[in-house]
Amino acid sequence: MAQTVYYLTGMGGRLHTGLGHALTERGCSVLGRELFGDFKKLGFQQQVDAVASDLERELWHEDARVIANSFGAYLFLHAQAQLPPYVGRVILLSPIVGEFGNEETQMNFIPPRADKLLELARAGSFPVPKQCQVHVGSEDWQSNPANVTTFGELLGIDVTIVPNAGHMLPKEYVGALLGRWL
Repeated sequence: MAQTVYYLTGMGGRLHTGLGHALTERGCSVLGRELFGDFKKLGFQQQVDAVASDLERELWHEDARVIANSFGAYLFLHAQAQLPPYVGRVILLSPIVGEFGNEETQMNFIPPRADKLLELARAGSFPVPKQCQVHVGSEDWQSNPANVTTFGELLGIDVTIVPNAGHMLPKEYVGALLGRWL
């Protein structure tokens, strides 16, 4: 039987392209949520509730696998915040953990509830997934490595900083990671 992987894409991502395609090529059955179309049009809390429901209904067991990218990781973390510690295995790639900005490009982004995750982590009240790892590029301005590392340290989650990588982690790196994780 194929390993089922619950995949939360980044903004505009699709379940069966990019990372989803790589999972399928490895024989996985991919389900999840793509931040595209109808799901993207939902309000933030509706998105979080849908992810939480998916996890509780179909993927609440130790053999479950969740992989979330960028804003999809932000949704996972907010869903996790309203659940008991997740029992399956989780990988977060280039996770958004709050507000970010880039002086060079003069771009910034303030997601809904930008401070909530760090507030919960600092208070010691974030329900940490049982098996979680985080990977972020050293040059990622959207998923700021310093912010992600601080968040990980507060929760006791291992954070790997990928040298010379931006928001889109190198295909070879992610491929090797999947090979070890699946």
